Amino acid sequence: MGIVPVPVGVVLTLALWYFVSRGAVGTDLPMMIGVTCLLSFACAEIGQRIPGFRTVGGAVIVATFLPSALVYYHLLPLDLVKSVTSFTKGSNYLFLYIAAVIVGSVFAMDRTILIRGFLKIFAPLAAGTVAALIVGEAVGAALGLGLKHALFYEVLPVMAGGVGDGAVPLSLGYAGVLHRGFGGQFAQVLPSVMIGSLFAILIAGALNRLGKRKPQWSGEGKLQPGEQLDEFLKKAEPPPHVDVMSIAAGTLTAVTLYLVGELAYRAWKLPAPVVMLVLAVAMKLGWSVTRKMELGADAVFQLFAKVGTYPLLFMVGVAWTPWEKLLAALAPANMITIAATVVTLIGVGFWVGRKVNLYPIEAAIVNATHAGQGGTGGVAILTAAERMELMPFAQIAIRIGGAIVVTLTLLAFTRWG
Repeated sequence: MGIVPVPVGVVLTLALWYFVSRGAVGTDLPMMIGVTCLLSFACAEIGQRIPGFRTVGGAVIVATFLPSALVYYHLLPLDLVKSVTSFTKGSNYLFLYIAAVIVGSVFAMDRTILIRGFLKIFAPLAAGTVAALIVGEAVGAALGLGLKHALFYEVLPVMAGGVGDGAVPLSLGYAGVLHRGFGGQFAQVLPSVMIGSLFAILIAGALNRLGKRKPQWSGEGKLQPGEQLDEFLKKAEPPPHVDVMSIAAGTLTAVTLYLVGELAYRAWKLPAPVVMLVLAVAMKLGWSVTRKMELGADAVFQLFAKVGTYPLLFMVGVAWTPWEKLLAALAPANMITIAATVVTLIGVGFWVGRKVNLYPIEAAIVNATHAGQGGTGGVAILTAAERMELMPFAQIAIRIGGAIVVTLTLLAFTRWG
């Protein structure tokens, strides 16, 4: 099952059963590695074995949402749930994961392609956001939700950057303007974020399948033509030697940039992932990244992308994905409005991407992350699309795109809400 050999899985299951039966599931690192690896890869294995569903990100969806359902229906032991939740919220593993993926993928890129990609990606992102806003609002109004409700509670939350950076500030702003409680507003906003992310995962999986049928539309993780040539030339070189010290240096570099991002957040309230991304790009463009550091950071990226993703999604499902909120958003009018928003966002990204000489599938997938559930949604979407290399561009869509949407939404709600 993924990285878990079956004999090891059997032994690990018996060991964890003992700890659970004795109420001795701790939050220490070895225990959490065992719990999350065993259960997350088991969930992913289920998703990968469902015909049809596996081709549209089934493994990602099951690894994220099945744990949430198991918690809601009390099918996971309470002590285990408490330990996983405490570890998830206390360890900041999500930010370590994002740091490793961002720094590794940026350092591995060609400098010229990196600059062109960041400049070009704003065109499909901006066009898709505006089109999704118009179409989603129109569909919601036509289905009887009302223009304002459809806009502020269904459409805009989808593109607001997730829960912590999107749903929470929107709900606080709405509550302040309306002089109502935060909890009631949050309960209305959160389902749109979660359902929008689910649709984005499904479409990202479908886009990955489309790319295999239409290779001329796909860069297989490369944003624009020319990057494949760079990869080909690298592969033509003698295989580089990546030693343990280089990998350790890459890990420490990622952690250092993350901590600087945290300092920027505490001092100036700048989003830590964006600061980290800007610093990584500046280092790459400033020729201050050695070849050994590039290789080490890329190895760390590969490790986290291939091994650390499903444990992260499992933790998110247990600790941060309330199943009852998902169920509450299943009203047909809400579902259709959210689906129209996400489909338009991604479809326009595909079309504009072609116009600005990006691979349309990659441009569409980056736009899909704009509808994700924050950083965790971005991870799930890129995993379903098998394009984790796009994480730096996804952070632009999630963090900067989300911040712009939240700011403009609150300004508009203050006037018309």
